[in-house]
Amino acid sequence: MTGLPKRGALSQKGRGKFPASLLRSLALTLALAGVASSAFAEPTLSVAVFGAAAGPRASAAEETRLIAIDQFGYRPGDRKFAVLADPVEGFNRDATYSPSKVLEVRRWKDDTIVFSGQSAAWNAGELQASSGDRGWWFDFSELASEGTYYILDEANNLRSGAFRIGDDVYNAVLNASLRAFFYNRAGFAKKVPFADVRWQDDAAYLGPRQDGEARSAFMPDDASLQRDLRGGWFDAGDTNKYTNSAAYSLHMLLGAYREKPEVWSDTVGIPESGNGIPDILDEIQWELDWLERMQEDDGSVILKVGKITHNGFSPPSLDSEPRYHTGVCSSSTITAASVFAHAALVWRSLQALADRSEILLRHAIDAWRWYQANPKRDDCDNQIVKAGDADLSLETQKSWSVVAAAYLYAATGEAEFGDYFKVNFKETLPFREEGWSRYHSPEGDALLFYAASDTANDEARNEILSRKIDNALGSSELYGGDIASDLYRSFLTDSSYHWGSNRVRLEQGHTNYLMVEFGLSDGNSLREFEERALSAIHYIHGVNPLGIVYLSNMYELGAEHSVNEIYHSWFADGTDFDNALSSKFGPAPGFLVGGPNKDYSGQIAPPAAQPIQKAYRDWNAGWPERSWELTEPSITYQAAYVRLLSKFASTDH
Repeated sequence: MTGLPKRGALSQKGRGKFPASLLRSLALTLALAGVASSAFAEPTLSVAVFGAAAGPRASAAEETRLIAIDQFGYRPGDRKFAVLADPVEGFNRDATYSPSKVLEVRRWKDDTIVFSGQSAAWNAGELQASSGDRGWWFDFSELASEGTYYILDEANNLRSGAFRIGDDVYNAVLNASLRAFFYNRAGFAKKVPFADVRWQDDAAYLGPRQDGEARSAFMPDDASLQRDLRGGWFDAGDTNKYTNSAAYSLHMLLGAYREKPEVWSDTVGIPESGNGIPDILDEIQWELDWLERMQEDDGSVILKVGKITHNGFSPPSLDSEPRYHTGVCSSSTITAASVFAHAALVWRSLQALADRSEILLRHAIDAWRWYQANPKRDDCDNQIVKAGDADLSLETQKSWSVVAAAYLYAATGEAEFGDYFKVNFKETLPFREEGWSRYHSPEGDALLFYAASDTANDEARNEILSRKIDNALGSSELYGGDIASDLYRSFLTDSSYHWGSNRVRLEQGHTNYLMVEFGLSDGNSLREFEERALSAIHYIHGVNPLGIVYLSNMYELGAEHSVNEIYHSWFADGTDFDNALSSKFGPAPGFLVGGPNKDYSGQIAPPAAQPIQKAYRDWNAGWPERSWELTEPSITYQAAYVRLLSKFASTDH
């Protein structure tokens, strides 16, 4: 059997997983193409908190969101920009701002000036339609000394919030976002010391006729169809569990570990911490255990388990309603096959998990065999288990089969899987759309994973690499140095501001970072791809038209303005967990919301009748306000965020 593809010297810019001779022979380096540089815990256990805790601040200037910064901070060597906004359209249009000629960066604890400079008008002072703002960029990249700072516009008596500069500015945030999966565990008690005292709950869905005794939603009186489907993660704002979204999330988390294992500690503060295995893998294992229970003896995999009502309960352990499953489907079987194979490879790389790896591989092969031998359907989900259609189109199932083949071939070396990949790899999204796979990262990841393998077919490898780099060359709005195309330095096409736009932004950041990960260009261009990826993180962290961190209740980790309400049955409207500022507890930290949605179907303004980047509201009301279209979290959003953020985390735990 073969193992993981060899890791390149990724810490050295321009040296990736593919030899320079191969890239030259393909004429694929971006440098030759003339691409120019841009002109311009909770863990209660141990969290480095700054801001007010850093001591008194000498300046009495008023803090404003119109000086938008990454509210957690910046690494010393990265480019650092504040966006200064003058709102013209939208809900905040009366909050006008014209920055002074000179702005200063001051040290938080003693008000010492450490940097001063002028701002530059974005796009010659033009209005950006998507945000409804005009604005300026203030570049303070020269400041690289570690510490806590703020930006001061002295003449206007305005300042930004506090931010840190340091190698580890994202580590506590990364841990909090990983812990969101722990809070989403079904069938597991969240208790001190692993849960914060504010967010404790007993194990949910272990009662009669619940997850341990889930009946068929189609034949609930047939006891022979009862299944033990305990465990797993709540999928989103609801507490149901879906194989297909679990597979996406697991691929993203497995990739986060596989690509940068040194980032992940065993001290995040979940019950498995301290067992000698990185906590991200322990959390993945929790979901894998559930996914194994979803697999039938013949290899097929159940699509969905949950409730047949929309009723929510806070906290979830109070919910005694019965739970049901929807039976097996071709889509859930092939997605499970792909993630079992991927996990088997990762588990094989750790001695303590090697035996478990072989079990996962058997699950993968059994699922693959069933999928190939049985009819392909896309009508398995009639939504009797609420809510949403969890099935996949036949075209998407075909793409997932290529993902499965890539990892099965790496795990087994068997020609069946390699041959299937060679015949079908062009059926995936990277060969059908621009942006490589910004709407489904596991497909693009699997292609490059295969191409980096010593056993890859040369013709297939060359086609994959050609497609990836041609895509980067031909999609300047989505890749690399064209940061200036958006006032807030993280461009999305207008059409991408739909339900879950934050995930699209993160996947676009990820597709840029793949250029760095696999060394598909020269050093200067790689820095531009890396900056484009990091700009997506800055946007999530506050460099956006709302000046808001799109993660829940992050005040104790350094945010000045973060999401206060999320659409989640535990943290629901009117409960003790409703609002981070005005209810008893607020939601648990670190849950990523869906983000701005131009297609919001309710009537509340905002988010209705706003420029598309302002099509957001910090609230969690139910019907008919439909806040779930913007503020609902999802394990898929969460996994995309964890993966991209991990690229910029420090290895010092």
